[in-house]
Amino acid sequence: MKPLLPTTACLLAACLALPALAADMIATIARVKPSVVVVGTYQKTASPPFVMRGTGFVIGNGNLVATNSHVLPEEAGPDAPVLVIQARGSDGSAQLRPARLLNRDPDHDLAVLRIDGPPLPALQLRDSDSVREGQLVGFTGFPIGGALGFSPVTHRGMVASITPIKLPGGTARQLNEKAIRQIKRGTFDIFQLDATAYPGNSGSPVFDIDSGEVIGVINMVFIKGSKESALSQPSGISYAIPANYLKRLVSEFTSSDIER
Repeated sequence: MKPLLPTTACLLAACLALPALAADMIATIARVKPSVVVVGTYQKTASPPFVMRGTGFVIGNGNLVATNSHVLPEEAGPDAPVLVIQARGSDGSAQLRPARLLNRDPDHDLAVLRIDGPPLPALQLRDSDSVREGQLVGFTGFPIGGALGFSPVTHRGMVASITPIKLPGGTARQLNEKAIRQIKRGTFDIFQLDATAYPGNSGSPVFDIDSGEVIGVINMVFIKGSKESALSQPSGISYAIPANYLKRLVSEFTSSDIER
């Protein structure tokens, strides 16, 4: 029997590893899904009363929800819709819970909410400085809003690049207050993923497929052409904010803030 060529041996090893990889992914998704929630608003007199705005996931003591800053509504006041999350109860039924903003970091597009009621299963945050290009990841959320129903959907991908985020070139008329603040504070590294996310995935946890630990938060999708093309012709390029910025945001408030 002739010895296997190096390339053939590598392919065989990869094929043998696939069943184990698939089993790990199945187990990880089962752990992650109960922690993923819908972030939206509720107003009894509106039609429909509940409007989804994005995805969130439970962290910390089980009463904190992380999401994108841009997911949250700008409206405020007594007549504005109430900020809520929708989670699955132990019996599988959908539950709406009021939420309030605890902390927000617009420069890194992150926010942390406080929810009342029994704690939900929480995900662990990993040190995102440990992430390397080529690492396999998954992310779970609600793509295309409620069009597919409010059941968490998982996509798999790879960290294609760890790259500093930069402002696009343009005329001075494109500068606004947020852009000027970011220029002053400089760039920061962001994860570029070889994976397809959709608008409803904003706020989805990006996790290690072995441990389920969160390494980032989906916040934007590269769009070719119009916004509608994100659905009809997705680029397959998505971006995620590293989890260390979320850990920093959580560390800025105390346990008394969480309990109030």
